[in-house]
Amino acid sequence: MRIRTHPLIYEINTWAWLTALSRRYGRPITLESIPTEEYDALADWGFDAIWLMGVWERSPAARDLARRPLVLDEYRRALPDLKADDAVGSPYAIHRYVVDAYLGGPDGLARCRAELARRGLSLLLDYVPNHVAVDHPWLSEHPDAVVHGDERALAVDPVTFFRGPRGDVVAHGRDPYFPAWADTAQINAFAPAARDLAHNTLEKLADQCDGVRCDMAMLLLNRIFANTWRGSVEPTPQNEFWAEIISAIKATHPDFVFMAEAYWDTEAELQALGFDYTYDKGLYDLLREGKLASVRAALSRPPAFQARLAHFVENHDEDRAVLAFGAQRSLTAAAISLLIPGARLLHEGQLAGWRIKAPVQLGRRLEEATDLIVEPFYRALLGELRQPVYHDGAFTSLAEAVTYTGDVLGWYWALESDWRLVVVNYANRQLSVSIALPEGLGLVGPLPVREVLSTNSVVISGARPSDVALDLVLPAFGVQIWRPR
Repeated sequence: MRIRTHPLIYEINTWAWLTALSRRYGRPITLESIPTEEYDALADWGFDAIWLMGVWERSPAARDLARRPLVLDEYRRALPDLKADDAVGSPYAIHRYVVDAYLGGPDGLARCRAELARRGLSLLLDYVPNHVAVDHPWLSEHPDAVVHGDERALAVDPVTFFRGPRGDVVAHGRDPYFPAWADTAQINAFAPAARDLAHNTLEKLADQCDGVRCDMAMLLLNRIFANTWRGSVEPTPQNEFWAEIISAIKATHPDFVFMAEAYWDTEAELQALGFDYTYDKGLYDLLREGKLASVRAALSRPPAFQARLAHFVENHDEDRAVLAFGAQRSLTAAAISLLIPGARLLHEGQLAGWRIKAPVQLGRRLEEATDLIVEPFYRALLGELRQPVYHDGAFTSLAEAVTYTGDVLGWYWALESDWRLVVVNYANRQLSVSIALPEGLGLVGPLPVREVLSTNSVVISGARPSDVALDLVLPAFGVQIWRPR
């Protein structure tokens, strides 16, 4: 299924979601038996794709690690009534790329995908290219696909290396800036065997879903991988891992979507290698830090690059938005991330204003009430995002056309005779702004316009297109979307 331009993607923690549904309906719910009204509720939001995070078979070894007493004590911060069985292991320490039987198995996923497709929703799943679980069959069946060390490496650095199932020394997966992940084994991205396995795995995944979110995708870039594992891997190959893999999958599944979790300013590099979308962690950080001059500059990035970024203010790795930004500012930041070009990524619970960040190793979460201010705001905003102008229109930043203090952002979308003017106040105080509407919209007053998120309407005037202006008063953290009435 082809995903439309500038898609709206909703991430769901699959195990915890099914546990919550089972409690709500009073019976076991798997991917095979999700009630139709739950699919209808997802479709009602106007999403384009559902990212079911964590469907693959969990590692027994990773589960054991997640149930250590000190780890369980940490999890109790998010789930005070935690039981050991609630710790199901990390979804990113994959035992096999087979849908976990507890969640409904492959047949359950196929049923779920069909129900989503019936409502026009695509399905995204996880792909973890950098590592597998320490008990993944590849360690025994394809030892040449993982990074090895020697006895000295194990003795000197037991945090990074461990004794594998064949008695050999194997590296744990790692990010070069942090200690290795104890529940994982490092794939050797330079090894032909590993690349063949990656290709075969993704061919199978491409038959089960419409795209993948690739965990820590930048770790597989040749220069980064070589630096991380210097002395433990063979010389750098000529071809990039992603260039080989993505082109091979696109040859058989041309509409298959690749979205990269990406950091360290690697977005353009990964896009050039074939990724359809890359995380926009840079914009997230700027919004969280309140660096509006830099946000304004980000809105003027090359259109082709910006359209392939995935914007967010929350996901399973980040703090809950209402706590990270503050409740009111979180909505303003979300509006910015949703109303600019690119993929728009939302996280389960974000739309309800949830405050507890649940560890991904838990299969149950604390039930939270819906915030009666947050939810209506998202409902109105996502309803507006259904309009074709946000998907097929042209985007232009109004940095030069706004008389403002440093805390106001402005841009517009235009599609034939339809248009939207978006003005955002990112300050905790009321501000007045004057917008010189662009001549390209062909506006000549008097012209009635209305604000989408309220009942406000005005008539703008001007004898010539260059005279047309809109004077606004924006409340603290206010978002206004103006359109022809």
